[in-house]
Amino acid sequence: MDPISATTSAATSAANTVAESVMPVIAPAISSSATTAGFLSFNSNTILIIVLAIAVIALIIMIVKLNTKLNKFLVGVDSKNLDESIAYLREHSKDMDEFRTSLEKYLETVEKRLRRSVQSVQTIRFNPFKGTGSGGNQSFATAFLNEEGDGVVLSSLYSREHVSVFSKSVKGSKAEFDLSAEETEALEKAKTGLKK
Repeated sequence: MDPISATTSAATSAANTVAESVMPVIAPAISSSATTAGFLSFNSNTILIIVLAIAVIALIIMIVKLNTKLNKFLVGVDSKNLDESIAYLREHSKDMDEFRTSLEKYLETVEKRLRRSVQSVQTIRFNPFKGTGSGGNQSFATAFLNEEGDGVVLSSLYSREHVSVFSKSVKGSKAEFDLSAEETEALEKAKTGLKK
């Protein structure tokens, strides 16, 4: 039996004992004084017993209210006292701490991968053979940059006879090889895209 139930049952039995001891004393006093004087007059023992009975009843009510509040406070499926509730909360707190730690590590790796992934892509289409009219605007220069400004600039020159593709690496938002005007424009637009 848990301490709360034991306290409640002890208080109930004490109240029953007081009620059983008070009733034989109160009943004769009421009947004798009502017949002799016409109104109630009690001796000091009777008044003391009535006061004690009221106090016991008030204490029982307080214990029941305290028991109800304590049951709301206790957590866990089988919690019978505060120690079990605290142990239950401590265990779940450890689980939450472990989950938070693993989530932080996972998010750090995700953050690192995101910094290395492509964040900005810009394409410029152009006609390298404007005078002859061959190729149209089928040629392009595309810049791919990650958050740190590393990436590549791909360019393609298209003509009716052949297609040429060029790749130039970029480190820290600067090309490692000379860029054409279109490739430079694509790289600048990609850098601007990173700032947004």
